Amino acid sequence: MAPRLDFSDWWAKGIRKGTPVVVTMENPNYSVVEIDGPDAAFQPVEKGRGKNAKQVTWVLLLKANRAVGCVAWLANILWGLLGAIKKRLIFRQGVAMEGGKLGKSKLLFKIIRAFLATSLAILAFEAVAYLEGWHYLRNPNLYIPRTFDFQGLLHMVYFAWLEFRADYIAPTIQSLSRFCVVLFLIQSVDRMVLCLGFLWIKYKKIKPRIDGDPLKSEDVEGSNCRYPMVLVQIPMCNEREVYELSISAACQLDWPKHRLLIQVLDDSDDQTIQWLIKSEISKWSQRGINIIYRHRLVRTGYKAGNLKSAMSCDYVKDYEFVAIFDADFQPSPDFLKQTLPHFKDNPELGLVQARWAFVNKDENLLTRLQNINLCFHFEVEQQVNGVFLNFFGFNGTAGVWRIKALEESGGWLERTTVEDMDIAVRAHLNGWKFIFLNDVKVLCEVPESYEAYRKQQHRWHSGPMLLFRLCLPDIISSKISIWKKANLILLFFLLRKLILPFYSFTLFCIILPLTMFVPEAELPMWVICYVPVFMSFLSILPAPKSFPFIAPYLLFENTMSVTKFNAMVSGLFQLGSSYEWVVTKKAGRASESDLLAAADIEEKAMNQGQISRGASESELLELNRLKEQKQSTQKPVKKINKIYRKELALAFLLLTASVRSLLSAHGVHFYFLLFQGVTFLLVGLDLIGEQVS
Repeated sequence: MAPRLDFSDWWAKGIRKGTPVVVTMENPNYSVVEIDGPDAAFQPVEKGRGKNAKQVTWVLLLKANRAVGCVAWLANILWGLLGAIKKRLIFRQGVAMEGGKLGKSKLLFKIIRAFLATSLAILAFEAVAYLEGWHYLRNPNLYIPRTFDFQGLLHMVYFAWLEFRADYIAPTIQSLSRFCVVLFLIQSVDRMVLCLGFLWIKYKKIKPRIDGDPLKSEDVEGSNCRYPMVLVQIPMCNEREVYELSISAACQLDWPKHRLLIQVLDDSDDQTIQWLIKSEISKWSQRGINIIYRHRLVRTGYKAGNLKSAMSCDYVKDYEFVAIFDADFQPSPDFLKQTLPHFKDNPELGLVQARWAFVNKDENLLTRLQNINLCFHFEVEQQVNGVFLNFFGFNGTAGVWRIKALEESGGWLERTTVEDMDIAVRAHLNGWKFIFLNDVKVLCEVPESYEAYRKQQHRWHSGPMLLFRLCLPDIISSKISIWKKANLILLFFLLRKLILPFYSFTLFCIILPLTMFVPEAELPMWVICYVPVFMSFLSILPAPKSFPFIAPYLLFENTMSVTKFNAMVSGLFQLGSSYEWVVTKKAGRASESDLLAAADIEEKAMNQGQISRGASESELLELNRLKEQKQSTQKPVKKINKIYRKELALAFLLLTASVRSLLSAHGVHFYFLLFQGVTFLLVGLDLIGEQVS
């Protein structure tokens, strides 16, 4: 039976204590009374000190002023939100619907839409029941019909619904909620263990160290330095905004030129971008840098195919290590000197991974929230796994591989969209060890628009599940120890790649709204409030400056669970979207220090006469012709926002559940559902992050 609707206790809890106010009346006939709060004037007073009409008026005015201020603030927010809804949903001004093919990818949206329609129908029906007083089963004035009139039929349907809800729906929801809560607690314990390991590393100051100067050697006759042969690869595809930054940073690496080769692996299908990259490479080549340009006519296998093609060159056998940087990554000049020394006298070491640092982490709210996630990933997950397990997932860039480890592990494979995780798992199965350097940072960008971030997260969460299906037989049959197999299967894949998106979406986006319509299966307070807040606090621990964003972070992570759950299912069942690769849109930002350093280098080069010109005359003429042709045919690009239907449907579902929670007098549940629903609405209307073009 649904509980009685009574707002008196809930409203009393919401009253805030006011600041002490002393009201002094000019008329000496009135007494002076100290008012401690808005209701102090109505409390019993001592004899001889009667109530004062003007004091009561002042209290009422204070309360009215406070109420008007709150109402105006809420009305302003609501008006802006309604304006955005009107503009985007009704008039479709500057918006585009979420792309994608119909079929299996839209199944989740259809389920959510059906769930929303059912919830609205139940809410309307139960609202009528509450207005009629049917929820008071012992109400003496309750009308119990004896004939089959319309009201009697509704009354019978309502009691049949209550009985069916309590006997059949509630037990099912309770069983599912208990299962998800158990998964939630297991994942919370895993996160706490990782944080304890992180604190232990900080306390003991544990980090990979280099003894002496490993680049110094007396084994080479006539020289006291030994620098290994290093290959630097920069895979890119239509990276107009960032190609100069990555090429410039790679060419400024502090390493002997005759022992360094830079490969620019361009998969661009735009001829203008190809000529721009060639011009940049020609400029650095004339400065004496060993840099070459490679372009594939057939872009198969995406990034994995690009790297595989580059490693098949004959001259690669002359090199011992390969450093990989994505197009938006800007390594510092001493990157190789900070990473390569760890390989000396450590023949089992296959990978040295550096940490990412972000030049645009403070650009908007979306980038700030991403910074929280990635700081936890690198400082906690990668560092703890690297110190205690010598294994973690390769991040695909900002790392140095021993080429022998790549070759013995099967090289780059094109079977998934997470080729970095694929090669890391296979190298681990072959006995290679990894080192993570938290102190070595490589500048890069995080997506500034929700569209780019959403596509990136879909690839990052669908690929691991597809890889898990492919690697599971190899993991079971490998010769590594049982506990390493358990770590790979249970922790690396199942807990952190499958269970996390499953329970976060199911528990907070499905079960919680359901419990509002089925009060018999209510979730406890600690599940929806205390534990999530504590877990969010642990996530922000590596980035303490982001603590003011703990509430938006918690709400946004629950919102992203829809995308992650959908991606996880598509990868697990090998749906079409699990093979999609979309290049993440970049803005081409660089730090101020990098810009100043690049300007100094350019000025020195010009003063020394090292550069006569960046490209041949024919190349420049062709480049100018392509630019003019593109400008004449290119229309002005108008920035638009997209509408995300799954997020919008869930927004209205959660807001509907929050209204239903008022009928059951669920205070905390109401606020959580309200704020979570508003967050889904903002994301669904693409009001977070930069606009996409």
